[in-house]
Parts: sequence; C-alpha cells; structure tokens
Amino acid sequence: MKEVRQPRYQQIAILIAEKIVHNELKVGQKIYARSTLATTFGVSSETARKAISVLGDLGIVDSIHGSGVVIASRQKAQEYLAQYQEVKSIQDLQTEILKSVSRQQKELANFSSILDKLVGQTEHFQKSNPMTPIEFELAGASEKLGKTLGEMSLWQNTGATVIAILQNDELVISPGPYATINQGDTLYFVGTSDTLQILQNFFYTKD
Repeated sequence: MKEVRQPRYQQIAILIAEKIVHNELKVGQKIYARSTLATTFGVSSETARKAISVLGDLGIVDSIHGSGVVIASRQKAQEYLAQYQEVKSIQDLQTEILKSVSRQQKELANFSSILDKLVGQTEHFQKSNPMTPIEFELAGASEKLGKTLGEMSLWQNTGATVIAILQNDELVISPGPYATINQGDTLYFVGTSDTLQILQNFFYTKD
C-alpha cells in the first residue's frame, strides 16, 4: 500500500508560510533565490518555482522583477496555514481510504462513501450541498494531456471540481492548479449531472 502524499511544492510553500507567521521571515524581507531554495529543500528548481507561484497566487509573496521575491502579507500566510490544518484533517480520511482499498484489493465499494465524508469536510467552501464524487479514467491519449489543471482551465471549461487524482497508484487529494494530468490518471470530481459527458468531450472530442 503506497502512501498518500502532498505534492512537494505544497509542502515547501507551507514551510515558508510558517516562517512568515512565526516572524522568522518578515513583511518586506527578501527570501531565497529559487536556486538556493531548491538546494535548501533538496528539490528541483521547477518544484521551488511552483512553491513560490503558490505563495504568489495567494498574495503571500510578491515576485518583483530585478529584486527577487519579497514577503508581502503575514495575514494571508496565516489564512493559508488555517486552510492547511483543514487539509491535514482530511488526510486522516485518505488513510482510511487506502486501508479500505488494501483490504478489499480492487473492490472500491467503500471508496465513494469515504469520499463523501471528505467532501463533507469541505462543504463550507461550497454554496450548495456536496455531491457524490464521480470517477473519470483518462485511458486514451488526448492532446490536452501533459498539461496542468490550471493550464487547461479544466474547471472553467467543464465545471468539474477535481478533489483527487489517482496517479500511478498514488492518491493526491486537493491537487491544486499546478497538478499535471497524464494518460492513465483517474480524476475524482464533483459537478452537475452532465459534467461527466462534458469532461469526455473536453478530452476526447477534437476541436
């Protein structure tokens, strides 16, 4: 049974946000160059770039051309960590999911009900009641594969809210816009009754 893991770039973003909240990094202070950040955490420069992009998208840091990356907001760092604590509680459900799959091998009868609980933990982010997650396997080749969720604007184009991705037997929960989708992946999403067909058309109908 393989471990459910949070993407490495998200882990680094959390570590930096914690330093900001604890005043180890102060508003207006410059932080490491991406190459130094990559060396510090033992990751690729692309992973370090994604971590900075996450913090930049949330308004926690600013990337200023010619000046590097500057801490922009301690309050937004605190809000980001609060959301992370909610994610950690959801990770307990991830462990329950994996144990269920291990016991019943390929039988996923309990998978949907457990994911219902996961969606229930995030219902305050939604304006309507949570819907039962739907599974969509990307078995065939598509010109849209190999891109991130953000690059393909999946939610904007289909209305599907992806809550988990199964990649190479590893389940990634709340993947975020920087997660890359490849052939063989399985998406777990919530949406309207016709979202599954819209997804099918989006990936496998030529423009």
